[in-house]
Amino acid sequence: MNGTVVTFYSYKGGVGRSFTLANVALLLARWGFRVLTIDWDLEAPGLHHYFGKLLPKSPKGGVVDLAHDFLAGAERPADHALRLELEDGVVALLAAGRDDSDYTGRVQGIDWEDLYQRGFAGFLERCRAEWTENYDFVLIDSRTGISDIGGICTAHLPDQLVVLFTANRQSVEGVVDIARRANDARDRMPYDRPPHLVLPVLSRLDNRVEYERAEAWQQLCAEATAPLFRNWLAKSVTQDLMLRHLTVPYVSYWSFGEQLPVLEERTPSSDQISFALETVAAVVAQQFDRTDLLADNRDAYVAAARTQRRSYNLDLLVSIARPEPLAATELIRELAAQGLQVDRSLSGDPEFLELTGDPAKHLCLVVDGEVSRWQATEAERFLRHALDADSDRRLFCVLTRRTYPEQLPTFLRNLRLFKLDAHTRPRQVARELYEIMKKAPSGRADSERAALQDAGAALRAVPANVTHIGRWALIEQTVTDMTTALDHGDMALLKDLTVDLEQLNHVRANGSHCPAPEGLRPRIGELLARIDRRTEVSTK
Repeated sequence: MNGTVVTFYSYKGGVGRSFTLANVALLLARWGFRVLTIDWDLEAPGLHHYFGKLLPKSPKGGVVDLAHDFLAGAERPADHALRLELEDGVVALLAAGRDDSDYTGRVQGIDWEDLYQRGFAGFLERCRAEWTENYDFVLIDSRTGISDIGGICTAHLPDQLVVLFTANRQSVEGVVDIARRANDARDRMPYDRPPHLVLPVLSRLDNRVEYERAEAWQQLCAEATAPLFRNWLAKSVTQDLMLRHLTVPYVSYWSFGEQLPVLEERTPSSDQISFALETVAAVVAQQFDRTDLLADNRDAYVAAARTQRRSYNLDLLVSIARPEPLAATELIRELAAQGLQVDRSLSGDPEFLELTGDPAKHLCLVVDGEVSRWQATEAERFLRHALDADSDRRLFCVLTRRTYPEQLPTFLRNLRLFKLDAHTRPRQVARELYEIMKKAPSGRADSERAALQDAGAALRAVPANVTHIGRWALIEQTVTDMTTALDHGDMALLKDLTVDLEQLNHVRANGSHCPAPEGLRPRIGELLARIDRRTEVSTK
Protein backbone atom coordinates (compact mmCIF):
# COMPACT_ATOMS: atom_id res chain seq x y z
CA MET A 1 0.00 0.00 0.00
CA ASN A 2 1.36 3.42 -0.95
CA GLY A 3 2.16 6.00 1.67
CA THR A 4 0.23 9.17 2.42
CA VAL A 5 1.44 12.70 1.64
CA VAL A 6 0.48 15.26 4.29
CA THR A 7 1.25 18.97 3.94
CA PHE A 8 1.55 21.15 7.04
CA TYR A 9 0.45 24.67 6.12
CA SER A 10 -0.13 27.97 7.89
CA TYR A 11 -1.35 31.22 6.39
CA LYS A 12 0.72 33.28 8.82
CA GLY A 13 4.17 32.62 10.20
CA GLY A 14 5.01 32.04 13.84
CA VAL A 15 2.28 29.48 14.52
CA GLY A 16 4.55 26.50 15.22
CA ARG A 17 4.07 24.70 11.92
CA SER A 18 7.61 23.33 11.58
CA PHE A 19 7.69 22.57 15.31
CA THR A 20 4.49 20.52 15.05
CA LEU A 21 5.59 18.70 11.90
CA ALA A 22 8.98 17.73 13.36
CA ASN A 23 7.47 16.36 16.57
CA VAL A 24 4.64 14.53 14.77
CA ALA A 25 7.24 12.92 12.47
CA LEU A 26 9.16 11.54 15.46
CA LEU A 27 5.98 10.21 17.07
CA LEU A 28 4.86 8.44 13.88
CA ALA A 29 8.31 6.88 13.55
CA ARG A 30 8.25 5.73 17.18
CA TRP A 31 4.92 4.03 16.47
CA GLY A 32 6.42 2.02 13.61
CA PHE A 33 5.79 4.19 10.53
CA ARG A 34 8.48 5.13 8.02
CA VAL A 35 8.47 8.92 7.65
CA LEU A 36 9.97 11.31 5.11
CA THR A 37 9.95 15.02 6.00
CA ILE A 38 10.36 17.60 3.23
CA ASP A 39 11.26 21.24 3.85
CA TRP A 40 9.47 23.09 1.06
CA ASP A 41 9.57 26.46 2.84
CA LEU A 42 12.41 27.46 0.55
CA GLU A 43 12.52 31.14 1.52
CA ALA A 44 12.79 30.37 5.24
CA PRO A 45 13.84 26.73 5.69
CA GLY A 46 13.94 25.46 9.24
CA LEU A 47 13.44 21.72 9.61
CA HIS A 48 17.19 21.07 9.57
CA HIS A 49 17.43 23.19 12.73
CA TYR A 50 14.90 21.01 14.57
CA PHE A 51 16.67 17.85 13.45
CA GLY A 52 20.17 19.28 13.79
CA LYS A 53 21.44 16.99 16.55
CA LEU A 54 19.89 13.96 14.85
CA LEU A 55 21.43 14.52 11.42
CA PRO A 56 24.58 12.52 10.62
CA LYS A 57 25.89 15.45 8.53
CA SER A 58 24.73 18.71 6.97
CA PRO A 59 22.40 18.28 3.99
CA LYS A 60 24.24 18.50 0.66
CA GLY A 61 21.09 18.88 -1.42
CA GLY A 62 17.34 19.11 -1.21
CA VAL A 63 14.17 20.42 -2.83
CA VAL A 64 16.04 23.13 -4.74
CA ASP A 65 18.24 20.45 -6.25
CA LEU A 66 15.17 18.54 -7.48
CA ALA A 67 14.33 21.53 -9.66
CA HIS A 68 17.91 21.80 -10.93
CA ASP A 69 18.06 18.04 -11.53
CA PHE A 70 14.97 18.35 -13.71
CA LEU A 71 16.45 21.27 -15.65
CA ALA A 72 19.59 19.19 -16.19
CA GLY A 73 17.49 16.49 -17.85
CA ALA A 74 17.11 13.96 -15.04
CA GLU A 75 14.30 11.48 -15.58
CA ARG A 76 14.04 10.41 -11.94
CA PRO A 77 14.74 12.24 -8.68
CA ALA A 78 18.14 11.85 -7.07
CA ASP A 79 18.20 10.75 -3.44
CA HIS A 80 18.95 13.95 -1.52
CA ALA A 81 17.32 12.81 1.75
CA LEU A 82 19.29 12.16 4.94
CA ARG A 83 18.17 9.60 7.50
CA LEU A 84 18.10 10.84 11.08
CA GLU A 85 20.06 9.00 13.73
CA LEU A 86 17.17 7.86 15.90
CA GLU A 87 17.01 5.30 18.66
CA ASP A 88 13.67 4.04 17.40
CA GLY A 89 11.94 4.56 14.09
CA VAL A 90 12.73 5.78 10.59
CA VAL A 91 12.68 9.50 9.76
CA ALA A 92 14.46 11.01 6.78
CA LEU A 93 14.82 14.70 5.92
CA LEU A 94 14.74 16.12 2.42
CA ALA A 95 16.03 19.58 3.27
CA ALA A 96 15.37 22.73 1.29
CA GLY A 97 18.93 22.53 -0.02
CA ARG A 98 22.58 22.97 0.88
CA ASP A 99 22.90 25.69 3.54
CA ASP A 100 25.68 27.80 1.98
CA SER A 101 26.25 31.20 0.39
CA ASP A 102 24.90 30.01 -2.98
CA TYR A 103 21.54 28.87 -1.62
CA THR A 104 19.68 32.18 -1.93
CA GLY A 105 20.72 32.62 -5.55
CA ARG A 106 19.71 29.04 -6.40
CA VAL A 107 16.25 29.59 -4.91
CA GLN A 108 15.70 32.94 -6.59
CA GLY A 109 16.86 31.52 -9.89
CA ILE A 110 13.95 29.06 -10.07
CA ASP A 111 10.96 30.12 -12.18
CA TRP A 112 8.27 27.70 -11.02
CA GLU A 113 5.79 28.71 -13.73
CA ASP A 114 8.41 28.04 -16.39
CA LEU A 115 9.26 24.70 -14.74
CA TYR A 116 5.65 23.58 -15.00
CA GLN A 117 5.47 24.63 -18.64
CA ARG A 118 8.52 22.42 -19.27
CA GLY A 119 6.84 19.38 -17.68
CA PHE A 120 7.98 19.62 -14.06
CA ALA A 121 4.57 18.38 -12.91
CA GLY A 122 5.29 14.96 -14.38
CA PHE A 123 8.71 14.91 -12.72
CA LEU A 124 7.08 15.72 -9.38
CA GLU A 125 4.63 12.87 -9.91
CA ARG A 126 7.58 10.50 -10.29
CA CYS A 127 9.11 11.96 -7.12
CA ARG A 128 5.83 11.49 -5.31
CA ALA A 129 5.53 7.88 -6.49
CA GLU A 130 9.00 7.05 -5.15
CA TRP A 131 8.39 8.78 -1.84
CA THR A 132 5.09 7.03 -1.21
CA GLU A 133 6.58 3.68 -2.19
CA ASN A 134 9.43 4.02 0.30
CA TYR A 135 7.64 5.75 3.18
CA ASP A 136 4.35 5.38 5.02
CA PHE A 137 4.02 9.13 5.55
CA VAL A 138 5.54 12.03 3.64
CA LEU A 139 5.22 15.23 5.68
CA ILE A 140 5.75 18.47 3.75
CA ASP A 141 6.53 21.76 5.48
CA SER A 142 4.96 24.39 3.20
CA ARG A 143 5.62 28.08 2.81
CA THR A 144 3.10 30.46 4.37
CA GLY A 145 0.71 32.69 2.45
CA ILE A 146 -0.33 32.38 -1.20
CA SER A 147 2.42 31.45 -3.65
CA ASP A 148 3.40 29.13 -6.50
CA ILE A 149 5.28 26.95 -4.03
CA GLY A 150 2.25 26.93 -1.75
CA GLY A 151 0.16 25.61 -4.65
CA ILE A 152 2.57 22.74 -5.19
CA CYS A 153 2.43 21.82 -1.51
CA THR A 154 -1.30 22.30 -0.91
CA ALA A 155 -2.85 21.28 -4.23
CA HIS A 156 -0.53 19.15 -6.33
CA LEU A 157 1.28 16.83 -3.92
CA PRO A 158 -0.73 16.08 -0.76
CA ASP A 159 -3.47 13.65 0.10
CA GLN A 160 -4.21 15.50 3.31
CA LEU A 161 -3.65 18.94 4.80
CA VAL A 162 -2.82 19.87 8.37
CA VAL A 163 -3.50 23.59 8.69
CA LEU A 164 -2.21 25.41 11.74
CA PHE A 165 -3.48 28.74 12.95
CA THR A 166 -3.49 30.91 16.06
CA ALA A 167 -6.42 32.64 17.72
CA ASN A 168 -6.79 35.60 15.35
CA ARG A 169 -9.02 36.12 12.35
CA GLN A 170 -6.27 36.56 9.74
CA SER A 171 -4.74 33.25 10.70
CA VAL A 172 -7.88 31.12 10.86
CA GLU A 173 -9.69 32.68 7.90
CA GLY A 174 -6.49 32.38 5.86
CA VAL A 175 -6.21 28.61 6.29
CA VAL A 176 -9.90 28.07 5.52
CA ASP A 177 -9.53 30.10 2.32
CA ILE A 178 -6.37 28.23 1.28
CA ALA A 179 -8.06 24.86 1.83
CA ARG A 180 -10.90 25.96 -0.47
CA ARG A 181 -8.45 27.27 -3.10
CA ALA A 182 -6.43 24.03 -2.97
CA ASN A 183 -9.51 21.89 -3.60
CA ASP A 184 -10.56 24.12 -6.49
CA ALA A 185 -7.08 23.79 -7.97
CA ARG A 186 -7.16 19.99 -7.61
CA ASP A 187 -10.36 19.87 -9.63
CA ARG A 188 -8.45 21.43 -12.55
CA MET A 189 -5.47 19.09 -12.33
CA PRO A 190 -4.92 16.22 -14.79
CA TYR A 191 -4.14 13.89 -11.87
CA ASP A 192 -6.59 11.81 -9.87
CA ARG A 193 -6.80 13.68 -6.58
CA PRO A 194 -9.92 13.41 -4.41
CA PRO A 195 -10.99 16.34 -2.20
CA HIS A 196 -8.64 17.02 0.67
CA LEU A 197 -9.07 15.81 4.17
CA VAL A 198 -8.12 18.90 6.18
CA LEU A 199 -7.07 18.77 9.83
CA PRO A 200 -7.36 22.15 11.57
CA VAL A 201 -4.97 22.62 14.50
CA LEU A 202 -5.34 25.58 16.83
CA SER A 203 -1.79 26.31 17.88
CA ARG A 204 -0.14 28.21 20.73
CA LEU A 205 -3.34 28.84 22.65
CA ASP A 206 -2.57 30.28 26.08
CA ASN A 207 -5.51 29.14 28.19
CA ARG A 208 -3.69 29.09 31.52
CA VAL A 209 -3.83 32.83 32.22
CA GLU A 210 -6.56 34.26 29.99
CA TYR A 211 -8.96 31.36 30.43
CA GLU A 212 -12.22 33.15 29.52
CA ARG A 213 -10.76 34.81 26.42
CA ALA A 214 -9.23 31.49 25.36
CA GLU A 215 -12.64 29.80 25.69
CA ALA A 216 -14.30 32.48 23.57
CA TRP A 217 -11.66 32.24 20.84
CA GLN A 218 -11.78 28.46 20.87
CA GLN A 219 -15.48 28.66 20.07
CA LEU A 220 -14.91 31.26 17.35
CA CYS A 221 -12.22 29.12 15.74
CA ALA A 222 -14.46 26.04 15.83
CA GLU A 223 -17.18 27.95 14.00
CA ALA A 224 -14.77 29.40 11.44
CA THR A 225 -13.19 26.02 10.63
CA ALA A 226 -16.49 24.12 10.48
CA PRO A 227 -16.23 23.58 6.67
CA LEU A 228 -12.94 21.74 7.16
CA PHE A 229 -14.54 19.01 9.30
CA ARG A 230 -17.41 18.11 6.99
CA ASN A 231 -15.94 15.21 5.01
CA TRP A 232 -14.26 13.29 7.84
CA LEU A 233 -15.58 14.09 11.33
CA ALA A 234 -18.00 11.53 12.81
CA LYS A 235 -21.54 12.91 12.95
CA SER A 236 -21.79 12.19 16.67
CA VAL A 237 -18.79 14.45 17.41
CA THR A 238 -19.07 18.23 17.60
CA GLN A 239 -16.54 20.47 15.88
CA ASP A 240 -15.90 22.31 19.13
CA LEU A 241 -14.97 19.09 20.96
CA MET A 242 -12.71 17.92 18.14
CA LEU A 243 -10.90 21.25 17.95
CA ARG A 244 -10.26 21.05 21.69
CA HIS A 245 -8.50 17.75 21.07
CA LEU A 246 -6.59 19.40 18.23
CA THR A 247 -5.35 22.38 20.21
CA VAL A 248 -1.61 22.64 20.86
CA PRO A 249 -1.18 24.85 23.95
CA TYR A 250 1.37 27.58 24.43
CA VAL A 251 4.06 26.41 26.84
CA SER A 252 6.72 29.04 27.39
CA TYR A 253 9.45 26.49 28.10
CA TRP A 254 9.25 25.15 24.53
CA SER A 255 9.12 28.59 22.90
CA PHE A 256 12.90 29.07 22.94
CA GLY A 257 14.89 27.67 20.05
CA GLU A 258 14.03 24.66 17.90
CA GLN A 259 13.11 21.93 20.35
CA LEU A 260 11.61 18.42 20.24
CA PRO A 261 9.59 17.89 23.42
CA VAL A 262 8.41 14.41 22.36
CA LEU A 263 11.97 13.18 22.91
CA GLU A 264 11.83 14.28 26.54
CA GLU A 265 8.14 13.84 27.41
CA ARG A 266 7.89 10.14 26.61
CA THR A 267 4.69 9.58 28.62
CA PRO A 268 3.18 13.07 28.79
CA SER A 269 0.44 14.18 31.14
CA SER A 270 -2.54 16.12 29.83
CA ASP A 271 -1.01 19.51 30.68
CA GLN A 272 2.16 18.90 28.65
CA ILE A 273 2.58 19.93 25.04
CA SER A 274 3.51 16.42 23.87
CA PHE A 275 0.06 15.22 24.97
CA ALA A 276 -1.55 17.43 22.32
CA LEU A 277 1.11 16.54 19.74
CA GLU A 278 0.37 12.84 20.31
CA THR A 279 -3.30 13.48 19.56
CA VAL A 280 -2.50 15.25 16.29
CA ALA A 281 -0.11 12.44 15.31
CA ALA A 282 -2.74 9.82 16.15
CA VAL A 283 -5.34 11.45 13.86
CA VAL A 284 -2.79 11.52 11.05
CA ALA A 285 -1.78 7.90 11.74
CA GLN A 286 -5.41 6.76 11.63
CA GLN A 287 -6.10 8.66 8.41
CA PHE A 288 -8.62 10.98 10.15
CA ASP A 289 -10.78 7.94 10.94
CA ARG A 290 -12.54 6.69 14.11
CA THR A 291 -12.98 10.18 15.54
CA ASP A 292 -15.93 8.95 17.61
CA LEU A 293 -13.44 6.92 19.62
CA LEU A 294 -11.24 9.99 20.07
CA ALA A 295 -14.24 11.87 21.41
CA ASP A 296 -15.03 9.04 23.84
CA ASN A 297 -11.54 8.25 25.06
CA ARG A 298 -8.48 10.09 23.83
CA ASP A 299 -5.99 7.72 25.49
CA ALA A 300 -7.55 4.65 23.84
CA TYR A 301 -7.44 6.43 20.47
CA VAL A 302 -3.75 7.27 20.80
CA ALA A 303 -2.96 3.76 22.06
CA ALA A 304 -4.65 2.30 18.98
CA ALA A 305 -2.50 4.48 16.72
CA ARG A 306 0.62 3.64 18.69
CA THR A 307 0.26 -0.11 18.31
CA GLN A 308 -1.37 -0.61 14.90
CA ARG A 309 1.92 -0.95 13.00
CA ARG A 310 3.89 -2.90 15.59
CA SER A 311 5.22 -6.15 14.15
CA TYR A 312 8.34 -8.24 14.67
CA ASN A 313 10.51 -10.37 12.42
CA LEU A 314 11.44 -12.69 15.28
CA ASP A 315 9.66 -14.23 18.25
CA LEU A 316 12.80 -14.15 20.36
CA LEU A 317 16.24 -12.60 20.24
CA VAL A 318 18.82 -14.40 22.40
CA SER A 319 21.58 -12.16 23.74
CA ILE A 320 24.75 -14.12 24.44
CA ALA A 321 28.21 -13.31 25.70
CA ARG A 322 31.55 -13.67 23.93
CA PRO A 323 32.72 -16.37 23.69
CA GLU A 324 29.40 -18.06 23.18
CA PRO A 325 28.69 -20.69 25.85
CA LEU A 326 27.78 -24.14 24.57
CA ALA A 327 24.54 -24.11 26.58
CA ALA A 328 23.37 -21.03 24.62
CA THR A 329 23.87 -22.81 21.31
CA GLU A 330 21.80 -25.75 22.55
CA LEU A 331 19.09 -23.43 23.89
CA ILE A 332 18.74 -21.63 20.54
CA ARG A 333 18.57 -24.95 18.69
CA GLU A 334 15.85 -26.23 21.05
CA LEU A 335 13.84 -23.00 20.75
CA ALA A 336 13.94 -23.24 16.96
CA ALA A 337 12.82 -26.88 17.21
CA GLN A 338 9.74 -25.64 19.12
CA GLY A 339 8.78 -23.65 16.00
CA LEU A 340 9.88 -20.21 17.22
CA GLN A 341 11.53 -17.62 14.98
CA VAL A 342 14.72 -17.08 16.96
CA ASP A 343 18.13 -15.55 16.37
CA ARG A 344 21.17 -14.60 18.41
CA SER A 345 22.63 -11.21 19.26
CA LEU A 346 26.29 -11.43 20.21
CA SER A 347 27.20 -9.24 23.15
CA GLY A 348 29.09 -6.24 21.85
CA ASP A 349 27.57 -6.44 18.37
CA PRO A 350 27.07 -2.75 17.42
CA GLU A 351 24.50 -3.66 14.76
CA PHE A 352 21.95 -4.45 17.46
CA LEU A 353 22.31 -1.06 19.11
CA GLU A 354 22.07 0.69 15.73
CA LEU A 355 18.67 -0.85 14.95
CA THR A 356 15.91 1.73 14.65
CA GLY A 357 13.18 -0.80 15.41
CA ASP A 358 12.79 -3.93 17.47
CA PRO A 359 13.68 -7.13 15.57
CA ALA A 360 12.02 -9.44 18.11
CA LYS A 361 8.99 -9.41 20.35
CA HIS A 362 10.87 -10.96 23.28
CA LEU A 363 14.47 -10.82 24.51
CA CYS A 364 16.37 -13.56 26.35
CA LEU A 365 19.70 -12.87 28.07
CA VAL A 366 21.95 -15.88 28.47
CA VAL A 367 24.28 -14.81 31.29
CA ASP A 368 27.56 -16.66 31.58
CA GLY A 369 29.32 -15.60 34.76
CA GLU A 370 28.28 -11.93 34.73
CA VAL A 371 26.15 -9.58 32.67
CA SER A 372 28.29 -7.73 30.16
CA ARG A 373 27.92 -3.99 29.65
CA TRP A 374 26.48 -4.68 26.20
CA GLN A 375 23.90 -7.13 27.52
CA ALA A 376 22.81 -4.62 30.17
CA THR A 377 22.39 -2.00 27.43
CA GLU A 378 20.35 -4.42 25.31
CA ALA A 379 18.12 -5.28 28.26
CA GLU A 380 17.57 -1.66 29.32
CA ARG A 381 16.75 -0.65 25.73
CA PHE A 382 14.30 -3.53 25.40
CA LEU A 383 12.57 -2.71 28.70
CA ARG A 384 12.20 0.93 27.76
CA HIS A 385 10.55 0.03 24.46
CA ALA A 386 8.36 -2.66 26.04
CA LEU A 387 7.10 -0.30 28.73
CA ASP A 388 6.38 2.40 26.17
CA ALA A 389 4.31 -0.08 24.18
CA ASP A 390 2.38 -1.22 27.30
CA SER A 391 2.38 -4.69 25.78
CA ASP A 392 2.86 -8.33 26.69
CA ARG A 393 6.52 -8.39 25.66
CA ARG A 394 8.83 -10.39 27.94
CA LEU A 395 12.45 -10.20 29.06
CA PHE A 396 13.89 -13.57 30.10
CA CYS A 397 17.12 -14.24 31.96
CA VAL A 398 18.82 -17.66 31.66
CA LEU A 399 21.84 -18.35 33.87
CA THR A 400 24.63 -20.82 33.14
CA ARG A 401 26.16 -22.97 35.87
CA ARG A 402 28.81 -20.43 36.75
CA THR A 403 26.40 -17.53 37.19
CA TYR A 404 25.19 -16.46 40.63
CA PRO A 405 21.86 -14.58 40.90
CA GLU A 406 23.12 -12.24 43.65
CA GLN A 407 25.69 -10.82 41.19
CA LEU A 408 23.06 -9.73 38.69
CA PRO A 409 22.00 -6.08 38.34
CA THR A 410 18.95 -5.27 40.47
CA PHE A 411 16.58 -4.88 37.53
CA LEU A 412 17.40 -8.45 36.41
CA ARG A 413 17.22 -10.04 39.88
CA ASN A 414 13.55 -9.06 39.98
CA LEU A 415 12.82 -11.23 36.93
CA ARG A 416 11.97 -14.90 36.98
CA LEU A 417 15.36 -16.58 36.50
CA PHE A 418 15.98 -19.81 34.58
CA LYS A 419 19.01 -21.82 35.70
CA LEU A 420 20.92 -24.22 33.45
CA ASP A 421 22.58 -26.90 35.58
CA ALA A 422 22.97 -30.64 35.89
CA HIS A 423 19.25 -31.00 36.64
CA THR A 424 17.84 -28.48 34.11
CA ARG A 425 18.86 -28.87 30.50
CA PRO A 426 18.42 -26.39 27.61
CA ARG A 427 15.53 -28.45 26.23
CA GLN A 428 13.54 -28.00 29.46
CA VAL A 429 14.19 -24.24 29.57
CA ALA A 430 13.28 -23.91 25.89
CA ARG A 431 9.96 -25.67 26.53
CA GLU A 432 9.18 -23.36 29.48
CA LEU A 433 10.01 -20.24 27.47
CA TYR A 434 7.87 -21.47 24.58
CA GLU A 435 4.86 -22.04 26.83
CA ILE A 436 5.21 -18.58 28.38
CA MET A 437 5.52 -16.82 25.02
CA LYS A 438 2.65 -18.68 23.38
CA LYS A 439 0.25 -18.47 26.30
CA ALA A 440 -2.53 -15.93 25.83
CA PRO A 441 -1.54 -12.65 27.50
CA SER A 442 -3.28 -11.70 30.70
CA GLY A 443 -2.22 -8.09 30.92
CA ARG A 444 -4.10 -4.87 31.31
CA ALA A 445 -5.55 -4.93 27.80
CA ASP A 446 -7.19 -8.31 28.41
CA SER A 447 -8.52 -7.25 31.80
CA GLU A 448 -10.04 -4.13 30.25
CA ARG A 449 -11.57 -6.12 27.39
CA ALA A 450 -13.17 -8.56 29.83
CA ALA A 451 -14.59 -5.70 31.90
CA LEU A 452 -16.04 -4.07 28.79
CA GLN A 453 -17.55 -7.30 27.53
CA ASP A 454 -19.18 -8.03 30.90
CA ALA A 455 -20.56 -4.50 31.09
CA GLY A 456 -22.00 -4.78 27.59
CA ALA A 457 -23.65 -8.09 28.42
CA ALA A 458 -25.23 -6.63 31.55
CA LEU A 459 -26.56 -3.62 29.66
CA ARG A 460 -28.09 -5.82 26.95
CA ALA A 461 -29.76 -7.89 29.66
CA VAL A 462 -31.69 -4.97 31.17
CA PRO A 463 -35.29 -6.25 31.12
CA ALA A 464 -38.21 -4.62 29.35
CA ASN A 465 -40.23 -4.51 32.58
CA VAL A 466 -39.49 -4.72 36.30
CA THR A 467 -41.75 -5.30 39.27
CA HIS A 468 -41.34 -1.94 40.99
CA ILE A 469 -40.76 1.61 39.77
CA GLY A 470 -38.05 2.07 42.39
CA ARG A 471 -35.92 -0.60 40.72
CA TRP A 472 -35.82 1.52 37.57
CA ALA A 473 -34.41 4.41 39.61
CA LEU A 474 -31.59 2.13 40.79
CA ILE A 475 -30.93 0.84 37.26
CA GLU A 476 -30.92 4.38 35.88
CA GLN A 477 -28.42 5.55 38.50
CA THR A 478 -26.20 2.51 37.84
CA VAL A 479 -26.17 3.25 34.10
CA THR A 480 -25.22 6.87 34.87
CA ASP A 481 -22.40 5.71 37.14
CA MET A 482 -21.17 3.22 34.51
CA THR A 483 -21.02 6.05 31.98
CA THR A 484 -18.95 8.13 34.39
CA ALA A 485 -16.62 5.19 35.08
CA LEU A 486 -16.08 4.75 31.34
CA ASP A 487 -15.42 8.48 30.94
CA HIS A 488 -12.62 8.24 33.50
CA GLY A 489 -11.31 4.85 32.36
CA ASP A 490 -12.00 3.39 35.81
CA MET A 491 -12.30 -0.31 34.93
CA ALA A 492 -12.39 -1.41 38.59
CA LEU A 493 -15.46 0.74 39.24
CA LEU A 494 -17.04 -0.42 35.98
CA LYS A 495 -16.64 -4.04 37.12
CA ASP A 496 -18.34 -3.32 40.46
CA LEU A 497 -21.20 -1.48 38.79
CA THR A 498 -21.62 -4.32 36.29
CA VAL A 499 -22.17 -6.74 39.19
CA ASP A 500 -24.75 -4.31 40.64
CA LEU A 501 -26.57 -4.10 37.32
CA GLU A 502 -26.60 -7.87 36.92
CA GLN A 503 -28.33 -8.15 40.29
CA LEU A 504 -30.85 -5.45 39.39
CA ASN A 505 -31.64 -7.24 36.10
CA HIS A 506 -33.08 -10.26 37.94
CA VAL A 507 -36.87 -9.78 37.86
CA ARG A 508 -38.98 -11.65 40.40
CA ALA A 509 -42.53 -12.22 39.18
CA ASN A 510 -45.26 -10.67 41.38
CA GLY A 511 -47.78 -9.73 38.70
CA SER A 512 -46.59 -6.11 38.33
CA HIS A 513 -45.03 -4.81 35.12
CA CYS A 514 -43.35 -1.39 35.16
CA PRO A 515 -41.82 -0.35 31.80
CA ALA A 516 -38.54 1.56 31.55
CA PRO A 517 -38.74 5.32 32.04
CA GLU A 518 -38.59 7.48 28.95
CA GLY A 519 -35.03 8.20 27.77
CA LEU A 520 -33.35 5.29 29.54
CA ARG A 521 -33.21 2.97 26.52
CA PRO A 522 -31.46 5.56 24.30
CA ARG A 523 -28.93 6.19 27.09
CA ILE A 524 -28.25 2.46 27.37
CA GLY A 525 -27.87 2.28 23.59
CA GLU A 526 -25.35 5.15 23.56
CA LEU A 527 -23.33 3.56 26.36
CA LEU A 528 -23.39 0.19 24.60
CA ALA A 529 -22.12 1.79 21.38
CA ARG A 530 -19.22 3.36 23.27
CA ILE A 531 -18.39 0.08 24.99
CA ASP A 532 -18.47 -1.81 21.69
CA ARG A 533 -16.05 0.69 20.14
CA ARG A 534 -13.69 0.38 23.12
CA THR A 535 -13.91 -3.41 22.99
CA GLU A 536 -13.00 -3.34 19.30
CA VAL A 537 -9.91 -1.23 20.02
CA SER A 538 -8.71 -3.42 22.90
CA THR A 539 -9.01 -6.48 20.66
CA LYS A 540 -6.72 -5.07 17.94
